[in-house]
Amino acid sequence: MSYREVIKTVQGRATVDGAGVHLVRVLGVKTAEDYDPWLMLDSFDSKDPSLYEAGFPFHPHRGIETITYLIEGEMIHRDSLGNQGTVKSGESQWMTAGSGIMHEEMPQPSPRMLGAQIWLNLPKAEKMTAPNYFDIKKEMIPVVEEKDATVRVIAGDYKGIMGVDPPHIKATLYDVELGRGGLIEIGGKPDETCFIFLILGGATTGGRDIPEKTAVLYGPGDRIVVEAKREPTRFLYFQAPPLKEPIAWGGPIVMNTQSELREAFEELDNDTFVKHERP
Repeated sequence: MSYREVIKTVQGRATVDGAGVHLVRVLGVKTAEDYDPWLMLDSFDSKDPSLYEAGFPFHPHRGIETITYLIEGEMIHRDSLGNQGTVKSGESQWMTAGSGIMHEEMPQPSPRMLGAQIWLNLPKAEKMTAPNYFDIKKEMIPVVEEKDATVRVIAGDYKGIMGVDPPHIKATLYDVELGRGGLIEIGGKPDETCFIFLILGGATTGGRDIPEKTAVLYGPGDRIVVEAKREPTRFLYFQAPPLKEPIAWGGPIVMNTQSELREAFEELDNDTFVKHERP
C-alpha cells in the first residue's frame, strides 16, 4: 500500500465559450500530457441564467469522448444522428464523438447551474469509431454512504459497487461529498492517471491545502486521502489508463497527427465531416 503525492495543481480561470457561456476552464492543451488521457475540464457554477443560457449551438467533435455531469441544473442536447435528450440534476451524458458528430448543448435557466464537462481522449485505433452516446440517469448512479462521505459512482468501480462501464477507455469517475472535518481514502490502480477536481470547497490532500475550483494531479501510488478540514467539500475523482500517444489538438477535434487534423477541418469545409448518418 502506497499513498500518492500531489505532483501538480491547476486552478481554473474564468472564461467565456460557446455563444456566451461563462465558465471556469481548468484543463486544456497545456495540461494534456500530464493528465493523459483526460484532455479538458470546464466547470459550470452560476446562479444567473443570463451567463449561460446562450449555450453551445451546433459544433463539431472528432477523436474524443465528452462527459457532461450536472450536480444541479438542466441541459438539453441533440446531435447530427438525431439523438436528443435532457441532462438533469444528478445525471450525466457520455458521448463518443468518434469519427465525427455535430452536437448542441443548451443549458436551461435554473436556480443554479453546477457541474462540469470533461473531454476524454480516444486511443489512436478507435479515433474513427462510430459515434455513440448514452444518458446516464440518476437511478444508474449508485450512491455509497460512508461515515464521512457520500460517493456517487458514475463510472467504474468503488469498493465493488459498479457505475456504468465506459465503452472505450475504462475510466473511473466519482462525485464525492465530505462534511466539514470529513476524510476519505480512495484506492485505485497504481499504473493509471489519477486526479481530483474540487468543485465546491477547498480540501487538504497530500499534505497540502488546495482551494476550490482546482484540479489536483497525483503521482505514483495506489491510494489518495482527501480531508475537508475547514468547510464542506465536493470533488470529482478521475482515474484512467494513460494512452501515451501523440496529440494533435485543434479546437473541438483531437487527433494524433497534424495531417489528420487538417483532413478533419477540410472535411468540415466540404461537408463530408460526419461519416455516419441517423439510423
